Amino acid sequence: MSLRNVKTGLAIVLALIASSPAMAQLRIEINRGVSEAVPIAVVPFGYDGPGAAPIDVAGLIAGDLERSGRFAPLPADDMISKPTTAQAVNFTDWRLLKTDFLVIGTLLDQSADRYLVRFQVFDVFRGTQVLGFQIPASADTLRAASHRASDMIFEKLTGTPGAFSTRIAYISVMRSGDRDVYRLFVADADGANPQMIAESSEPLMSPTWSADGRRVAYVSFEGKRSGIYVQELATGKRTQVSARPGINGAPAFSPDGRSMALTLSSPDGNLDIYVLNPATGALRRLTTNSSIDTEAAWSADGREIYFTSDRSGGPQVYVVPADGSSSPRRVTFEGRYNARPRVTPDGKSLVVVHNDQGNYRIALVDLQSKATRILTDGRQDESPSLAPNGTMIIYATRQAGRGTLAAVSTDGRISQSLAAAAGDVREPAWSPYPKY
Repeated sequence: MSLRNVKTGLAIVLALIASSPAMAQLRIEINRGVSEAVPIAVVPFGYDGPGAAPIDVAGLIAGDLERSGRFAPLPADDMISKPTTAQAVNFTDWRLLKTDFLVIGTLLDQSADRYLVRFQVFDVFRGTQVLGFQIPASADTLRAASHRASDMIFEKLTGTPGAFSTRIAYISVMRSGDRDVYRLFVADADGANPQMIAESSEPLMSPTWSADGRRVAYVSFEGKRSGIYVQELATGKRTQVSARPGINGAPAFSPDGRSMALTLSSPDGNLDIYVLNPATGALRRLTTNSSIDTEAAWSADGREIYFTSDRSGGPQVYVVPADGSSSPRRVTFEGRYNARPRVTPDGKSLVVVHNDQGNYRIALVDLQSKATRILTDGRQDESPSLAPNGTMIIYATRQAGRGTLAAVSTDGRISQSLAAAAGDVREPAWSPYPKY
């Protein structure tokens, strides 16, 4: 829940929607990648099974690596040969194509809805294997297995864990007759396979993931009042964890999943940060200032909570020990507006919404030097969320009058657009790594 929106009467943060999962599927376009993207060839996988392969594993892997902005996959039509075994690889062919790395593999049908994704990665210049692995899967998990293979390849070649097997949550809104319909979707990180988990004629907002990636918390205004709900993705079971009088907003799970930071209003309407134990209902107030305190975000170790406050006269980011043992201290100083903090996994930086000469943009703040680096160039960029590997930020923006999503790397070199077929999409939340 944005402090900027709170100050305008808690104007409903525009959500997003699509009338069907197909309309809600996000289409990713790469706007900018690194100039030195690594040439790689992902050869179409062989298929050992009856009929046609149920999924294009190589296509998914190549798409993941290309969307990272750090790799330039060779088109299949440009390949001189298409080996599926190490014995069939002729490294001279791939050197002629100036390919640095080669990925080959096979999808094996082991019957009874059991598959095996087997792949190898080679350093073309040295002519040596750098990675070989096999991943079991069912028909329902073949996409996930393919994304996991992408993660492993990305980590081996860059030294950074991949985040292709993660998911994103987002809200969509579309006009239906004389009313807006709000839906909360969960999709793969590449925008595919969207699943609607909540729908309402009243606003839905502020989705956030539990640390195990199995639950999503969000704010719903059903019954014309705000409440915070936690929903289990596997079962659909939904639990209301806060519906106190006034505002219930901006939920954030602690890293251990046992607590939730949230924004609640006091009887006089003031907003403060509280910590809730969803299992017991125990509630502890963390801030007591007469200012507006909102948008809590936990540090990776769970010891601190960052939040937005206007106690200095304008929105800035503060940090307070999660146990309340000392007073909050200010951590952003450049510019008159810094809000919606998100902590990088290494704890060294904050991603914030920063006012840049009247434009709201996504920026990275170094917590030691306090230097601020602007990463985006939109006019109304908001709701940033970090990938669990800390390399990419997904955020909400507007393009051609529509709410849409975009992504930018934390070094500013890679930029992507994620648009739905129809309606507005906003408030993205990137999941943690899945638990295998």
